Amino acid sequence: MDIKAYIESGIIESYVFGLATPEEEEELLQLSKVYPEVRVAVGNCEKWLRDVSGRYAITAPGEVKMQLLNRLHDEFSTPVHTVPVIHRYREVVFKYAAVLALCLLAVSGLLNIYLYSRYRQANRDFTRLQSQHDMMAADNRAYQARFAIIEHELQVITAPGTRRISLSGVAGREQRLVTLYWDTHTKDVYLIANDLPVPPEGKQYQLWALVGGKPVPAGLLDEKCSGLCAAEPVQQAEAFAITLEKKGGSVTPTMDQMFVLGKVNI
Repeated sequence: MDIKAYIESGIIESYVFGLATPEEEEELLQLSKVYPEVRVAVGNCEKWLRDVSGRYAITAPGEVKMQLLNRLHDEFSTPVHTVPVIHRYREVVFKYAAVLALCLLAVSGLLNIYLYSRYRQANRDFTRLQSQHDMMAADNRAYQARFAIIEHELQVITAPGTRRISLSGVAGREQRLVTLYWDTHTKDVYLIANDLPVPPEGKQYQLWALVGGKPVPAGLLDEKCSGLCAAEPVQQAEAFAITLEKKGGSVTPTMDQMFVLGKVNI
């Protein structure tokens, strides 16, 4: 449970002012037994309420205090007599004024707590919206980067003079397929390793260009590359093939480790 969020939710203030439901009070009491920070928060709120009540309490003027003490002294030291209506009226007014002042103080305190709770909630909502905005901005940047990659790949495979060559699986590996794009103008080579399995530890795929019937090394396939991957430029070729070699490549292909082969259509 996120105790910090629970404390900041306003439940502590509701409990101290007697506004919490019985279920909320029971939950808070149970949590205060487990989490010391809850007990501390309740104590701090109660102390704040006492401080505020003392700070804003209205002290009666000195002459009013003396008049009240004299009147009480007269009432207890002299026979009971009828209190003039005007004095009784003043006493009633004073009592109601004191009660009204206390009520206004309590209402002011409750209003402050309510407004503070709403402020904290609005602040949390703003933080959540800001986080969502940041996430959306990050997603948008990622989409833009991906779109730029796709746009570049599209330009590569549709460039004038680019040949699309399908390298099909050899006997025993018929399910394998690699699509190769060879720009006959720039001599750049790109390929998509559609169905090559993950090479075992210490092994790596190597591309070969067949020139005059002889295999010529044309670069190693990057294991981390996905999608359209760049290979080494090839000046001329009658066919392309891919074999599985030791990591780092080989000067001659391992024929029984050939996976795909495809001829260049003239």
